[in-house]
Amino acid sequence: MERRNFLKQAVTAAAFVGIRNSAGQSADTGLTLTGAAAHKPMPIVTTVNGIGRRKLGRANAEVSIIGLGGFHLALQGVTEQDAIQIVRAGLDRGINFLDNCWDYNGGLSEERMGKALQDGYRQKAFLMTKIDGRTGAAARQQLEQSLTRLKTDHIDLLQIHEVIRPGDPEQAFQPGNVMDVLQQTRKEGKIRFIGFTGHKSPEIHLHMIETADKHGFIFDTVQMPVNALDLHYDSFGQKVIPVAQKLGMAVLGMKPLANGAILKTNTVTAVDALHYAMSVPVTVTITGCQTMANLEQAIGVATNFKPMDEQQKLAVLRKTAPVADVGKFEAYKTSHIYDGTYNNPQWLG
Repeated sequence: MERRNFLKQAVTAAAFVGIRNSAGQSADTGLTLTGAAAHKPMPIVTTVNGIGRRKLGRANAEVSIIGLGGFHLALQGVTEQDAIQIVRAGLDRGINFLDNCWDYNGGLSEERMGKALQDGYRQKAFLMTKIDGRTGAAARQQLEQSLTRLKTDHIDLLQIHEVIRPGDPEQAFQPGNVMDVLQQTRKEGKIRFIGFTGHKSPEIHLHMIETADKHGFIFDTVQMPVNALDLHYDSFGQKVIPVAQKLGMAVLGMKPLANGAILKTNTVTAVDALHYAMSVPVTVTITGCQTMANLEQAIGVATNFKPMDEQQKLAVLRKTAPVADVGKFEAYKTSHIYDGTYNNPQWLG
């Protein structure tokens, strides 16, 4: 009951946090740090090769402060050998968190990561992937396919992908649907932890958390966009991160460069954008690397990481505020360009 009351209060408060004005504009003067931006990163508990690791929320696991995204491993121009080299180099250098998804590049991203995890590398990795299936049959089929592609007998973290529609939470928790399958496969030892991800709306994330609570369930993780544009428009950092942390859910930050769009604004560098995204209270920041140069850049920011202080964060946010109106550089919030399950509804089952 205490948790239920907290959720009601937190969700109500979130609706009023970070609202600038009806015109959606924010001037440089008077900009203050609120929500996640006002807090320091989560504490580092261990360090491997200079890269810190944090506890995965309330779960019994530790993950590197930076994670390697799987989508980029099968983009045009990236060979299988490139992908294997990137994954293994990351694991050798101290990264242990690997991100992937059943639908990335028609399954090729998982296949390449699976090959990279051979020869003893699986033991170095905390392996996460996602599934789109909402029905029980689709969810189990996709999970089994992911296990085969990744060449492993278990996945450390399995997340429900693209919770982006208002009705997604209720559908997920219907008897026999995806949540029943995930809890059963956890008992079978095929997955260890359960989370969900989405990029569309903080309100839908909060609704998923509330719906889970009504069923007596708390997710281990929640994944969302966390970057220097997000604070200014319909912000996950403002509305969702504080709620998730109160419940002990690990926050997985994605899109630190806003799918590269933040570079098109000509406001901050890639290093500054990544540094900012890692300086708010997330457990891990997931970044895509399609070249060794990308990997070296990420490792450079993560090694002996020192978070931005308040003035440094404000400096970044003042630069991005003028270009952040109505989410024009956050197309994943405002359009269907990045909605795989919108363009392929059959994946949901």
